[in-house]
Amino acid sequence: MGTAAPRNPFKGHLRPLPAFARLMPTMERKRILTGDRPTGKLHLGHYVGSLANRVRLQDEYECFFIIADLHTLTTKPEKENIEQLAANVRSAALDYLACGIDPAKSVIYLQSAVPEVIELALFFQNLITVPRLSRVPSLKEMAQGAGIEEMPFGLLGYPVLQAADIMLPRAHLVPVGKDNVAHVEVTREIARRFNFLYGDTFPVPDVLVSEYGSLVGTDGNAKMSKSLNNAIFLSDDEKTVRKRVMSMYTDPNRISADVPGTVEGNPVFQYHEAFNTDKAEIEDLKARYRAGKVGDVEVKEKLVRALNAFLDPIRERRARYEATSGLADEVVHDGTMRMREEARETLNAAKKAMGMASVWNGIKRKAEDAKKKRSGN
Repeated sequence: MGTAAPRNPFKGHLRPLPAFARLMPTMERKRILTGDRPTGKLHLGHYVGSLANRVRLQDEYECFFIIADLHTLTTKPEKENIEQLAANVRSAALDYLACGIDPAKSVIYLQSAVPEVIELALFFQNLITVPRLSRVPSLKEMAQGAGIEEMPFGLLGYPVLQAADIMLPRAHLVPVGKDNVAHVEVTREIARRFNFLYGDTFPVPDVLVSEYGSLVGTDGNAKMSKSLNNAIFLSDDEKTVRKRVMSMYTDPNRISADVPGTVEGNPVFQYHEAFNTDKAEIEDLKARYRAGKVGDVEVKEKLVRALNAFLDPIRERRARYEATSGLADEVVHDGTMRMREEARETLNAAKKAMGMASVWNGIKRKAEDAKKKRSGN
């Protein structure tokens, strides 16, 4: 007798959005939009930067979580990168589920499968200037990180497409890392400009920044990033976590365990603050480290234990969901179909406010009338 297939943990729970949530001027629950570019596995930096807030807020807000594959084209337009997108999208969805995002409460969707975002971004492009976009600091950093010498049009317009992402579900709150705060400010400016020109249509979203901000990488030189090989991934096993932690940058001026060390700016202690639930242990380690009474090895060993304790339930959930064939695809598909319904209604509302809808509708109506007259009907 064959082995029974693993039970789908979300079967029967993927329900349509409630009617009150659709383009009502006053909603019972406000909305959140945030997400990630599917460039690879998600890491601890993603968790402290945004994922933790998403899990916490999904019971209070109506949440839309975008897997922003179109945004990857701004720095990774090559065919080989596009060919990896499907696997990366599934991986991101599994990481979301493993961290505790519930598709019965939240909409997880694929950006490129919602074509309305492109049309809305086109409207928004005319509401902001090139000099204003050029002042967004993270764009130059993104270009440098990708080895791009001259700014592509798509990368310069990254915040405009992001504004369309945020406005399409009419989000009120955007949880982001510190490096994306300037992007949300562009969205706020575009929303205000649109509402001024065409009447109140979009909420002006607020930003929510994680209390930990960007998590420094294990090298201590930059924020955590897959491309810099300084990341600990949410799906890493215990041995990999140990290897990463034991090689972490600490205090470069500390030559032995009996020499007083610096806690401030020390990545190992930043990770303790973010992931070690034993606050008394952290304070004890800090005091002994400053006094030269504890070595880096003990501090790192306790961090390994804390990180694996944090990651164990995430690993367990990810393995369970991954064992259910097609689950990640189902979650993304169903969320995308729900988002497409919202997107059509939002785009129609925007075009109506602008007066764009009447252009084609008028031509269509007169053309149909003319055909009827010529046919004698």
